Amino acid sequence: MKAAEWKDYSVIATGDGYKLERWGKVILLRPDPQVIWKSRTDLDCYKNLSAKYIRSDTGGGRWVFKTKMPEEWTVGYKDLTFKVKPMGFKHTGLFPEQAVNWDYMRELVERSGRKINVLNLFAYTGGATCALLKAGASVCHVDSAKAMVERAKENTVLSGVAGENVRFIIDDCKKFVEREIRRGRKYDAIIMDPPSYGRGPSGETWKLETELYPLVELCEKVLSDEPLFFLINSYTTGLQPQVIENVLVSAIKNKRGGETEAYEVGLVTEEKGIILPCGNSGIWINR
Repeated sequence: MKAAEWKDYSVIATGDGYKLERWGKVILLRPDPQVIWKSRTDLDCYKNLSAKYIRSDTGGGRWVFKTKMPEEWTVGYKDLTFKVKPMGFKHTGLFPEQAVNWDYMRELVERSGRKINVLNLFAYTGGATCALLKAGASVCHVDSAKAMVERAKENTVLSGVAGENVRFIIDDCKKFVEREIRRGRKYDAIIMDPPSYGRGPSGETWKLETELYPLVELCEKVLSDEPLFFLINSYTTGLQPQVIENVLVSAIKNKRGGETEAYEVGLVTEEKGIILPCGNSGIWINR
């Protein structure tokens, strides 16, 4: 599935390990490990380039600013508005390719004709949260990073969906789900976008290949009696869409019926014939 309906964002060009992007009026050059082909032009010499992220040989990296630019600004997608800025580890606070999933989930919620209660795990800055709130759902937004949750709150205000239909939780996602099970809380839909690798506050490690399936099994226990969908997104290199679908089949479909599908997520670029791959998603739908 390809994100092709952005007005405030586009991939201008790609090559030599980088992607040249337009975020509103700001042009950024960022590394992308999927871009293994040669650039057709010298991306560093693009006339309106605002900033470039340069990776360090020892890990991480830094932004090099080429022109004067705002510290942060907003971009819009359809009826949603998000705040973006150059952040650590090359990020901007938004993953534009996820628009394909925002649209998909909105359609499912709107078609359901009922109030849908969604659990959004590893929810980051709230792109999916804002989209689902626009569709009329209620959302429990969970992320362990306080700064990301604060940015998500700002995005709900900018998108006009702040209010009583959203709960923001700063917590470890697995521990939160375990508490929700004890409390007897249920959700009609679950989204998760877990990291490939990480460490918890007590030094515990997270590795997607070993932790994803047990987490999905755990989350199945907080699905309501009439759930709508369960969506998993992953940016883990080497994790194929079929793997995500197999997890959903084994942990959800075999217990509850319904249908599953998995797909690669990508961005249409301004270069003829070039689609930029941006991870994989899988979804279970209760049909």
